[in-house]
Amino acid sequence: MADGVSPARRVALSLLREQRLRDSRARELLRGSRLMEGLAARDRALATRLVLGVVSARGMLDALVDACLRPGGHLEPRVRDALRISAYELLFLGTPEAVAVSQGVELARRANRRCAGLANAVLRRVAERDVPRRESALARLRGGGTQAEDLSLVGGLPVWMSRALVDSRGAGFARELVLSLADPAPVYVAANAFRHDPPSLERILSDAGLAPRPTVVPGGFELESPASLAGSGLVDNVDLMPADLSAQKVALLASRVALGSRSGGEPPCVLELGQGRGTKTLLMQSFAQSAGCELDVISVELEPFKCKLATDRVLRAGCARHCRTINLDGSLLDAPGLPDALDRGFDLVLVDAPCSGVGTLRRHPEIAWSLGERSVSTGGEGELPALQLRLLEASASHVRAGGALLYGTCSALRAEDEDVVASFLSTELGEEFEPEPLQAWLEDVHPGGGSSGMLCFPQRPGGPDAHFCALLRRRGL
Repeated sequence: MADGVSPARRVALSLLREQRLRDSRARELLRGSRLMEGLAARDRALATRLVLGVVSARGMLDALVDACLRPGGHLEPRVRDALRISAYELLFLGTPEAVAVSQGVELARRANRRCAGLANAVLRRVAERDVPRRESALARLRGGGTQAEDLSLVGGLPVWMSRALVDSRGAGFARELVLSLADPAPVYVAANAFRHDPPSLERILSDAGLAPRPTVVPGGFELESPASLAGSGLVDNVDLMPADLSAQKVALLASRVALGSRSGGEPPCVLELGQGRGTKTLLMQSFAQSAGCELDVISVELEPFKCKLATDRVLRAGCARHCRTINLDGSLLDAPGLPDALDRGFDLVLVDAPCSGVGTLRRHPEIAWSLGERSVSTGGEGELPALQLRLLEASASHVRAGGALLYGTCSALRAEDEDVVASFLSTELGEEFEPEPLQAWLEDVHPGGGSSGMLCFPQRPGGPDAHFCALLRRRGL
């Protein structure tokens, strides 16, 4: 230990400072860090846990630390970074008090030698007052408790978000989601059917030491030992697509609905709104390929760099012949002067809407404290629900009579999900659509769900993320 600080904590402090200064995504920093490459495997795991955990609980950690300061007290940002790390260890990792406090004092001393005494006092106060409070809250949740304050303390979430989760999905769902945040998100992949059938990919994954376990989705696997996935070349070569299991279910639904909605003998035509890096494009095409069919997919994406990434990825995957990406603002799909390729009716329009991502908190730790409550309220210019409704309205006119409109988010908040769909159905154009039950499309992979045409895939400890989808059918002429 240099200066008494463990290598993992020293690297975590450096990365948290960089994340704060650059306002960058924690996972991207971790992936590209040379400091991480120099750590032993055990230290690398601890540094990863500290960085992701501190970022995800930042606001709560700050509130607890600030409550230990004198009125009007101020901390240098570098000292605050140090205290966040050790407070997180005390509260969330169960690190022995003597270890967490001594390491925190040394981290603070590295930032400012005069702050060692302050750090000691603050961290001992957190250990004395806040650790028992969180342990009591955790016990209440495990016993069936539902208080938003307990959910927030255990999950490190803003209280408003915990309340919104309870209001949206019920106390049981919110409790399961919060308890799931203690563990890393599982790693799921899907086979690229243009390259491999499921048995051959399973052999490849096993040979790479990734310990694959088949999931309910055809060609899908959960990797029980995913550490070597990034270096295996399988992702870069698009032998497979990393995607959460819930996202795979949405893509499987889209592929099946498109194939079931086609008119005539031509391949079904799909309009995908919000292509991103092309994951759902590839999943839809791969599922269709496994069924012995083809899809013609036109994807719309706002960000030019994502258009290039998706186009390159689709080409490497071997399915570019039936894919096209158009750089366009999806909210303008009902405006005049669109490209000729969009001047048609589609068998399926998939709106993969920009959203808060509240269903993916384990994978995106920045969300909890960077998301404002107003951004997921039901009204106001610039709010996410207003944007989501606009995208539905703009794209729905491209659904042919008898075709389908599929709306999806990775949020578990009703304001972005059912409320947006209800607002759309109340419009003049929306009156031409009606929800279609999902059981027939997903009974083999998600039995018993979706009788109303809307479905929120639940998040549970050790399970996949929470995604929402709604299937709407346009009435025929």
